[in-house]
Amino acid sequence: MLFWIHFRVTGSYYTQLRRPDKRFILARIRSLATILSRMTTEMTQPQSIPLTRIQKLIGRLMLQSKQSKASGYLSIHADLTELTGMRREYCRKAGVRATTNDFFFLAIARAIKKHPLLAATIDAARENLVLSEKIGVGFAVAAPQGLVVPVLRDVGHKSLIEIAAASEILVVKSRSNKLTLEDFDGANVVLTGLGMYGIHQFYAIAPPSATAIVSIGLIEDAVVPMKGELCVRKRMDVSLAYDGQIVDEFYAGAFLRHIVDQLEDPWSLTK
Repeated sequence: MLFWIHFRVTGSYYTQLRRPDKRFILARIRSLATILSRMTTEMTQPQSIPLTRIQKLIGRLMLQSKQSKASGYLSIHADLTELTGMRREYCRKAGVRATTNDFFFLAIARAIKKHPLLAATIDAARENLVLSEKIGVGFAVAAPQGLVVPVLRDVGHKSLIEIAAASEILVVKSRSNKLTLEDFDGANVVLTGLGMYGIHQFYAIAPPSATAIVSIGLIEDAVVPMKGELCVRKRMDVSLAYDGQIVDEFYAGAFLRHIVDQLEDPWSLTK
């Protein structure tokens, strides 16, 4: 049987009529198989993206937190109708830019004052709880360099106006990568939110040094019964992840309830 074989010699193509050469055919098959194997490997090779320094740090801290805390979880609905209705009016009268988060910061700080174990840590011997002298509230910021958690320090004695000014400075420093080591120190409880992505409810991981983390979701319209009627209210899911080695669920539940009670009476936070 005869067939045509095309091959290259000294840069030119020739066509020769000859009988089959099994060794030649097998060699060509093996060569093609090798080429196809390499192409398949290159196409299926996963892309490798190196971790940044801050990604490595966050990963280590989150793993450390999960391994060292006996985490418990609670969630509650907060009616923020009054807060969303009065915030702009208050800002206009006070001449300050206070965000919804600023109201949360103050509510958390006052709740810690009433429930001081949320500002406690376990000593090295694991025999005693050590209460922090000052209250610090951290908050998560999605900065260009990655997730950062600056801390509002000594907020137990600050007003809403002072907290609003301090948080704005920390947000600007976070997004311009100008935070110092002091800006990360002293968080007892951390606040984080994903409402801007349409997330309704979630549980976050508290940093190793914090006793708890408060997670807030999207403010949305909800139909709820009030005084025998159905009303549309602005509602948000507020969740808490806490260290069960320091506080039990009853203590943590009272802490979370106190935060929500203040947010549902927002004018009390302006005094």
